[in-house]
Amino acid sequence: MNAFAAGFRKNRTKIWVGAVTLLLVFYLVVSFQRSLLLLADSNLTAKAIGAAYLVLPIVGAWALIRELMFGARTEQMAKVLEAEGGLPVDDLPRTPGGRIVRAAADAEFEKYRVEAEAAPDDWRSWFRLSCAYDAAGDRKRARSSMRDAVKLFTAAS
Repeated sequence: MNAFAAGFRKNRTKIWVGAVTLLLVFYLVVSFQRSLLLLADSNLTAKAIGAAYLVLPIVGAWALIRELMFGARTEQMAKVLEAEGGLPVDDLPRTPGGRIVRAAADAEFEKYRVEAEAAPDDWRSWFRLSCAYDAAGDRKRARSSMRDAVKLFTAAS
């Protein structure tokens, strides 16, 4: 395997995030430009639509920056945990399709829930709990736990 293919495999997620980010930035710039064109129109209805349309790029830029910062912090925390040897080991049994066996994930989850309850101010326990939620298929709680971990990590830094 050549170096390019190896680099692509290693950074596949970052490449996709970059591509989607570029597309979103392009969309936000076009939306902003269109809203300015509508605001410059003499028709009051067009001006109102332009003003409303101006909100889209503002909200989109805010959401993009927030998600990129969330991803960067999550990656930073994972590197710290990896260096400490504290990342959860992904050794759960899987179905033939590659999905984690739900019963095994639920059993493993309990260990991390107890850890987070015992150390509610430790970002590491919330990070691991987030991974356990994710393995159990509860993406909403996984994200919420990771946001708690990011808050604690940021406060500790």
